[in-house]
Amino acid sequence: MNSRRTTYTVTAAWVLFWALMIITAVFDMVRDGESGLWKPVLWEGSSALTATTLLVLQRRYTRRYDHLLGQPLRWFARQLPWALAYWTLFVPIAFSIRHGVYALAGDTYQHAGWPETFLYEDIKISIFFGIFVVIQFGLLSYRALMEEKIRAEQAATLLRQAQLQQLTQQMQPHFLFNALNTISSLIHSDADRADMLLVRLSDMLRASLDHGDRQQAPLAEELKLLRGYAQLMAERFADRVQIAWHVDDAVLACQVPPMSMQPLLENVFKHTVEKLRQPVCITVAALRDEGELVLRIEDNCGRLGADARHAPAAHGAEPAGQGAHAQASGSGVGLRNLRARLSALHGDAATLKLLQLEPAGVRAEMRLPCVC
Repeated sequence: MNSRRTTYTVTAAWVLFWALMIITAVFDMVRDGESGLWKPVLWEGSSALTATTLLVLQRRYTRRYDHLLGQPLRWFARQLPWALAYWTLFVPIAFSIRHGVYALAGDTYQHAGWPETFLYEDIKISIFFGIFVVIQFGLLSYRALMEEKIRAEQAATLLRQAQLQQLTQQMQPHFLFNALNTISSLIHSDADRADMLLVRLSDMLRASLDHGDRQQAPLAEELKLLRGYAQLMAERFADRVQIAWHVDDAVLACQVPPMSMQPLLENVFKHTVEKLRQPVCITVAALRDEGELVLRIEDNCGRLGADARHAPAAHGAEPAGQGAHAQASGSGVGLRNLRARLSALHGDAATLKLLQLEPAGVRAEMRLPCVC
């Protein structure tokens, strides 16, 4: 609970309470047919002023014990001495104000003898003091609980951000390792193409550095990086792969985890294109479906193992398909990393599925909230 908002709320309730006390006293005098309506205003007003002064002083000097709210008996024990201050000071202060104002008005304030007055007023102020202390304890405890909840949420957010940053940084050397492997395979057989691929890799690394430490980036930036990777791999498998792009421009501003599509495309090359000699058609799609961002990468030749086909579809699933032409099993670094990032960012609102297409082909489909 916001401290300033709590203060405003308590102050408003306090003013309303004493306003009702004054109005009630005035109505009682009117009902009894007495004159001098200023008198009940003075009686209750002097009580309100005195009680407010004592409450402010009590709060000021007992604030240092707020750390004892988790130990109620000790906290209440620190408040108890102030009951003596109320018993000692309330009547002299409030009644001095009344006597003074009456004297200025040329009148005399009449009341019972001092022993009876002290006894009656101290009983009332004791009840009032007890109610106030209990209410104060409740408000302070609630505020402390809310502050602790906020601190816990902030700590969880910082931890989640640290985890996401670690996972994102983990993907960069993983991607670089695979890209350099591709280039190394061409160095001795086609030096010119290897040199060209190094230039493209340099451009991709520069683009990936633009992401910085962000946990999310616009889909347009992600696709720019993905197209660079696709061109890099298409050069290596020039006669064996075709890539089609179906991207809805309306979703380009949606936020996605950096390098979230690259491991999906990488799996197609690693588990299908590299293992087959026949041409492979790959389709990359991005669209909106009822408020969700849908990202798909599919091929027309891949096969999932039986375990992968029957694995749960949620982002936490870890299918373990095997086979000569089996697509990504879901247990690789890339997919584990991606699932962890989706879970940290969106919880159950994001999913990652691997689907077997017929008669052949595998579709990797990622669904997440379309946040722009």
